[in-house]
Amino acid sequence: MNKIDLLGRRKFITGLGIAAGAAMVAPAMAVSEKATGIKWDQEIEIVIIGSGFAGLAAAIEAKKLGAKDVHIFEKMSYFGGNSAINGGLFAAPVTPMQQKEGVEDSVERMVADQLAAGRGIADEALLRHVASHAMEALQMTLDAGSEYHPYLQQLGGHSVARTYQTTVSCGAGITQPLLKKCRELGVNTHNRSKFEGFLVGEKGEVLGIKMRENYHFGEDQPGKIIHIRAKRGVIMATGGFAQNVNLRMAQDPTLTSEVGCTNAPGATGEGMYEMFRLGAIPVHLAHIQSGPWASPDEGGFGYVSNYSIYNFPHSIAINRLTGKRFMDEIADRKTRADAELACRDEQGNALPPILITSYADSKKHPNTEKVIKYNVGWKFDSVEELAKHFNVPLNPLKAQIEEYNGYVKTGKDAQFGKNMTKAKDKYIKAPFTVVRLWPKVHYCQGGVMVNTKAEVKDSFTGEPIKGLYAAGEVCGGIHGVSRLGSCSIPECMVMGMTAARSMMKA
Repeated sequence: MNKIDLLGRRKFITGLGIAAGAAMVAPAMAVSEKATGIKWDQEIEIVIIGSGFAGLAAAIEAKKLGAKDVHIFEKMSYFGGNSAINGGLFAAPVTPMQQKEGVEDSVERMVADQLAAGRGIADEALLRHVASHAMEALQMTLDAGSEYHPYLQQLGGHSVARTYQTTVSCGAGITQPLLKKCRELGVNTHNRSKFEGFLVGEKGEVLGIKMRENYHFGEDQPGKIIHIRAKRGVIMATGGFAQNVNLRMAQDPTLTSEVGCTNAPGATGEGMYEMFRLGAIPVHLAHIQSGPWASPDEGGFGYVSNYSIYNFPHSIAINRLTGKRFMDEIADRKTRADAELACRDEQGNALPPILITSYADSKKHPNTEKVIKYNVGWKFDSVEELAKHFNVPLNPLKAQIEEYNGYVKTGKDAQFGKNMTKAKDKYIKAPFTVVRLWPKVHYCQGGVMVNTKAEVKDSFTGEPIKGLYAAGEVCGGIHGVSRLGSCSIPECMVMGMTAARSMMKA
């Protein structure tokens, strides 16, 4: 195919929604067009769409490699996107803190953990590429001024502790320093600037973009559309589509508007959708991950999420109907989310399980005071008081706590095979801190297919679409069925850096 057939490709992508058995309507649809006869309003060396981890890392790397004119465009009024409100958890192998704590790790071990969670369909080459460069990305955040807690965490599905967390316990602890570094390096940043489509050449190569200035999310748009020529190319770092209910329901009809979501409101997927129209390969769109650490008692990501992530290794998750554990508290996310969703009362109605932690251990995380203060978590002085509050059968609960404390003592979990390393000497005893658990839509494994150069592949030719790169959650196929927690930040940053490197070499 020598010339791009935009109309044919629009019909192709519309078929994705039909095939899924549900209408798929993207919000405020962007439309690409040929650049023939276009009058360019601006010419920019490197165009980056999106200001999250991937976009910011791409901009910094591009400037370090000698780019003179780098611009980041963000559709929302604020910078950082969904990245700013994520958990601020960063996994990397062979780090200084691992060496300090005596943790033996390797790129191969991190990749193996992710492949297991991916259930046979993760992209091993991309996982290895990210793991191999994760320490470089972590160093970029440190150089920019990010600060992390002085301890490592072992998240679900990870065979060792390899996760750093920002001291503010959210992604803003990374996005804000990176944004500041971008501006120090002379990167131009534009907010309220909405991507409206690609401008392409006769052979389908990306020559530039259409942008709407003065964009106000969710309102009628008075802004002017401008045409920008991208001399080296365009990096799409536009994130996932978890807030686009129609699109996610087309892939998984159970993810209705009644299902909560941890994402920022701008995570609606237009950039991804327009790359599909251009010919990008859709991968794994139906694999949409829910966070098993979320709470039904608060909106969005909330305070409980980071609290739970920290405390899972030395806590017990209890089915309120039985008073017994029902899962490995640090299994991969899908395993735990599915187990939580199976917690039902005798009529089959949802019965959110509880996570029980000794207050002495839970209070070491800064969110503990907040979950209690805002009534999304509770402190109890006795197991009797706890059981009465949540209507949990007392005797089975007492027996379960005694049994689990035996596992803490021996270091072996005979019930679910939980890795007890981080539970050493941390017994479940009064006073207790308790939160309720219920999954929320958190991360889209699906998106456009990229290679290890962050080039977007064309579904019609199998070759990279010239001038087009992508990084972060907008890409698909990397993690497979289930993404391990704390692996999105290194993926976003490494692939953003990779896109910049590829672009500067082109």
